[in-house]
Amino acid sequence: MPLIAVSNVCFSIGQAVILDGATLSIEPGERIGLVGRNGAGKSTLMRVMTGELTPDSGSVILQRGSRVGYLKQDPDLDAELTLREEAGKAFVELSRLHKELDEVYHAMERLPPDDAEGGVTLDRLMKRQSDIQHRIEDAGGYAVDHKIDAILHGLGFVDSQFGIKVSGLSGGQMGRLALAKLLLESPDLLLLDEPTNHLDISGREWLEDFLSGEFRGAVLMVSHDRYMLDRVVTRIEEVEQGRLIDYPGNYSAFCEIRYHRRLTQHRAYAKQQNKFKKEEEYIRKYKAGQRAKQAQGRLSKLDREKRDSTLERPVELESFRMELPKAPRAGDLVAVVRGAGKWYGPADGAQGAGGEEEPGQRSKGGRVLFRDLDVTISREERWGIIGPNGAGKTTLVRAMLGQMPLSAGTARLGANVIVGYYSQTGDDADESLPVYQYLQLIIRRENPGGVGLSEQQARDLAGAFLFSGKDQEKRIGSLSGGERSRARLAGLLASAKNLLVLDEPTNHLDIQSAERLEDALCGVEGEDGEREGGFDGTALLISHDRALIDATCDHLLVLDGAGGVEVFHGNYSEWHEKHLARLKSDNAAANDKREGEKREAERRESEKREAERREAQKREAKQRDATQRAGAAVKKERAVVRVAASPADRARGSGGVAKSVFSWMSEERLEKEIAVASARVVEVDGLLGDEKVYSDAKRCRDLLGERAEVKEKLDRMEEEWLRRAGK
Repeated sequence: MPLIAVSNVCFSIGQAVILDGATLSIEPGERIGLVGRNGAGKSTLMRVMTGELTPDSGSVILQRGSRVGYLKQDPDLDAELTLREEAGKAFVELSRLHKELDEVYHAMERLPPDDAEGGVTLDRLMKRQSDIQHRIEDAGGYAVDHKIDAILHGLGFVDSQFGIKVSGLSGGQMGRLALAKLLLESPDLLLLDEPTNHLDISGREWLEDFLSGEFRGAVLMVSHDRYMLDRVVTRIEEVEQGRLIDYPGNYSAFCEIRYHRRLTQHRAYAKQQNKFKKEEEYIRKYKAGQRAKQAQGRLSKLDREKRDSTLERPVELESFRMELPKAPRAGDLVAVVRGAGKWYGPADGAQGAGGEEEPGQRSKGGRVLFRDLDVTISREERWGIIGPNGAGKTTLVRAMLGQMPLSAGTARLGANVIVGYYSQTGDDADESLPVYQYLQLIIRRENPGGVGLSEQQARDLAGAFLFSGKDQEKRIGSLSGGERSRARLAGLLASAKNLLVLDEPTNHLDIQSAERLEDALCGVEGEDGEREGGFDGTALLISHDRALIDATCDHLLVLDGAGGVEVFHGNYSEWHEKHLARLKSDNAAANDKREGEKREAERRESEKREAERREAQKREAKQRDATQRAGAAVKKERAVVRVAASPADRARGSGGVAKSVFSWMSEERLEKEIAVASARVVEVDGLLGDEKVYSDAKRCRDLLGERAEVKEKLDRMEEEWLRRAGK
């Protein structure tokens, strides 16, 4: 039975049709990716599924008792709670279940023992108890604190941030906190709308592992991260013209299947249109001649065929058709960095460009972003700059461009370098301009005194970056974030720069736009398998988009967030493979170290136990010697008494009172023996209180026997001492 079923849903805003007969069924545990261009209706579909929006027609049926969790773009958080307190609110349902379980236990206690229906009632309560306990286990059980810490750490938070109030978090941190809460709630169906927006690469990899390995519910995910879609989902639903098209497999399989499916559709459509044209040509040629009757029959047949079986015009097979202008040739060395370091003191405000606290290593009350960096960037090389959020990636690039000072070392650009910089802060363009005029303005601004773009050239450029004819007339102020990013990138790439610096260019781009950017940077594959066109200069790319980095960059600068920078010559996949091997080796070394330390601790403990055993043996030997000497003395005393006295004398003393076997001892000797025996009783009692002694049955029996014998002797000596004292 489906977990949720969406059937023929239609939804419109004014005259704009967003969903037009969308149908979707999700089974428990499924992993589905929802793809499509920005504005295609992906978020609308999710809001309809949660009940936030009411469809114009169609139905949404959720399996009874199932819970749906939805990650919104604008999270609803309590500003007065701390980060960890807000995360803990995810377990409100768990707290309710614990309370309900307590009520069941109380109901069991109140059952009267002689109730005729008690057996039936008890069975019902026990069944309810079992059901609640299963739900408690599914919701996190009793180990919620560990789960909260694990998920917050996985999404990039550190312990020192747990006490920060929500009001003091940045927008990116709030987004990650909302995602953490949703994952902690463990709903039956997880609707994720761009969950990677504020995650760095390590956070994305953690989320991939969590969704594919730990989370047991179903997932419907809108994401522009192609690597995540490849690793997590097993089915793709594409939103196209208001409807959903199903593709089995992950994103890579989807791309291949979609290409061949569209190619087949185009061929069938073209074949049918060609047939229609031939029929129309025949009808025009013979409609007034001898074959007019036959032509009329063909016209009727053609009209019926057009009405009943005309194939829908498929979406165009898009390809990158654009020749980027050539920039002046730069020198062989584009940028040279030597001994570069950047850190902030306590008064410098140790925050990154994104506003989040830098995680870099502390140094004398400040923070180190990077240090001792030596790198040479040559002409036509493509460098990717990756690292955790706030590690200093933007700071490094701005220092290389001379826009901010270094704390140590030098950075300089080479000869004849013309920089095009795409920053995260956007630009201040006139928002009343249509897209094609905005592109003309960028080209004039970036190339003062140079040749600008004609209107047709500007429209061709806009079309190459996925602006259709009517979209080219849109005003800049009315564009979405993704559309505006596309327009800025198009203008920058067409501005004849020989060094492009792109800082998070895909933050607001959908997958098709990101792939178009790849084509613009790398060119497209020709019939001979070689890349044609594309940007021919040097590029520095800051991004968490692993697919983009992998496709465009052949060198990497990897910031670790603790002051270190690794220079790697190769693409992201090669670095990632070596990084995993290094982690595996480090983990193995750490495990070996822990095992060695464990073995050493066990050896020391064994030696300690052996020393204690030898010491105990020595004490026991001394005790046995003392006991044997005491026993020999007693035997000797008894023998002396037997020899020294007649039977009558032994039975009675001169006063008619029975004498002790110790009556022969002097008073001084008697007191001394009493002291020795008393000390031994105390010593044996102490040994019997030792865990190592009473766990040894034989030794324990020996000590108990010895104690009884010494105690008996002590009692008799005390009787003799009291007898003498009473005379």
